[in-house]
Amino acid sequence: MKILFLGDIVGSAGRQAVLERIAKLRVDWGLDFIVVNGENATNGMGLSGEHAKGLLEAGVDCLTLGDHAFDQKDMMQYCERDTRIIRPINFAKAAPGRGMRIFEDRRGRRILVAQVLGQVFMKRAFDDPFSALDQVFMTHKLGGSIQAALIDVHCEATSEKMAMGHFCDGKASVVVGTHTHVCTGDAQILPGGTAYLTDAGMCGDYNSVIGMDKAEPLRRFVTGMAKGRFEPAKGEATLSGVYVETDDKTGLATRVRQIRQGGRLEQSLP
Repeated sequence: MKILFLGDIVGSAGRQAVLERIAKLRVDWGLDFIVVNGENATNGMGLSGEHAKGLLEAGVDCLTLGDHAFDQKDMMQYCERDTRIIRPINFAKAAPGRGMRIFEDRRGRRILVAQVLGQVFMKRAFDDPFSALDQVFMTHKLGGSIQAALIDVHCEATSEKMAMGHFCDGKASVVVGTHTHVCTGDAQILPGGTAYLTDAGMCGDYNSVIGMDKAEPLRRFVTGMAKGRFEPAKGEATLSGVYVETDDKTGLATRVRQIRQGGRLEQSLP
């Protein structure tokens, strides 16, 4: 199976880049399944139902969220209606939506997508992500009920993401980090056969401060005072993420490649 995961969409620049390019990438790269983290797609804070609908209609198979999952209030109802949207599995137990789902690609192969929130340096204490995923893996096993599994690890600390990668090694096809909007350079296949990348980066304008127009973040760093709200940068976006090929029999990764397409960054394609 050929899987593409793209990191956090930030604002209209990142959203428009995905809308314009995703269908062509599916054809050009022969993609079987596309997952995109969309939690900053609506003005940099959360994802609205309208924008989720547009991204899914453009060709995204699954949208993951994060700690800003419900910043756009209509998502609380929308994610109940559209099961292609995955919020963190270890969010509040009363949260709407679902933290994992098993999808089928166009050939009927089953792929599990789940998301967890980290605990280190995050603003609130979420439930233990490791035990949450342990329950998932006990029920759904690679090479058995599912042909592939992708885990989106949405957290601040690189160490926690790395620990999660090793915890999932051999149990998931892909473990990829999101949240920091800065792509790391450590794409690899772990000893147990799981493709891993600490952070996928963002789909947004990299002439920015993690996707936001530079003026307000710089003002706050230099003066310690806020003058306005953060606004997403609107220059040409880079699509950042990871491409993975898996073995249908084992569900394990056979190839992993970091992706950077368009915009300012050095290009890296499958």
